[in-house]
Amino acid sequence: MNSALRIGIIGIGRIGLAHARTVLAQPGVSQLVLADVDADRAALAAAELGATSCAIDEIFDCVDGVVIATPTSTHAGLLVRAAEAGVPAFCEKPVALDIATTREVLAAVEASGTPVQIGFQRRFDAGYAAARAAVQAGELGQVRRAHMLTCDPTPPPEQFVPSSGGIFKDCGIHDVDALRWVTGAEVVEVFAYGVPRGEDYFATHGDSSEATAVLKLDDGTLATLHLSRYNGQGYDVRMEVAGTAGTIAVGLDDHSALRSVEPGVAFPAGESFSWFYPRFQDSYSAELAAFVEVARRAVPPPATVADALEALYVCEALALSRDVGRPVSVSEVRGA
Repeated sequence: MNSALRIGIIGIGRIGLAHARTVLAQPGVSQLVLADVDADRAALAAAELGATSCAIDEIFDCVDGVVIATPTSTHAGLLVRAAEAGVPAFCEKPVALDIATTREVLAAVEASGTPVQIGFQRRFDAGYAAARAAVQAGELGQVRRAHMLTCDPTPPPEQFVPSSGGIFKDCGIHDVDALRWVTGAEVVEVFAYGVPRGEDYFATHGDSSEATAVLKLDDGTLATLHLSRYNGQGYDVRMEVAGTAGTIAVGLDDHSALRSVEPGVAFPAGESFSWFYPRFQDSYSAELAAFVEVARRAVPPPATVADALEALYVCEALALSRDVGRPVSVSEVRGA
């Protein structure tokens, strides 16, 4: 493959446009090609960025790699098309909203041999990487507990909710992947609660605006997960891992979306983030730089469709547990 790559972006919404700018800054990318269901939007963005645009049906014939940043309901079809065309793909999570479709995508990708990277950007965050390294080095002793948070400051618009897969697949899937990646253990059972507080449309679409869960891992580690669409202090993503020899925290810095009420304590001193892209700007840059190497077929994908399927099993178990009000084993949904 040529050293200079042509990279396509499908979906020129907020995240797609941000990814386009990030990809354009990567060494070795010679051309950026944009595509969207709204051809005018793609053309306008291309003019702004000095890129070119084309129809979605044409993009697989004119690029060396493609970034899929479209609504979740379209991910599976586009991934299969990329795989069959032999075009390496990067796709935002989740691969699909259900297990059967995700398995179909995995089968198509494996049959084609085309590399596909899934956008679990926390694997490229310095804090999460340091936590993984600490666990692997045995710095914490035997890991016993973990605590995770993903909390948005404001809820998404109603039109987003029905196609999002719900709070567990939209938000919690990142925490689940990070938990697997950092600890090296697998979730075997969950117990979740969720409530549709705030806007009426959460209840209308069977979703939760607040959720919490306990997750049991196969090595006996217990983890807790908190998710929210109404975190007034700001965008909050953190993880704590505790063991018999120490405790560490990810995302605990001057931008943390909390405040101490202890006398004389000024931490955190900075402003919290208002949405996810500024919080993970460096991570997005690193994962898309990695994808350029994946598209060059120089390295294997650092997060695969198989990883996405494992995380989806857990999220399905979380949603089922919330709905039926009992613990659910991951094997129960895995065999569905």
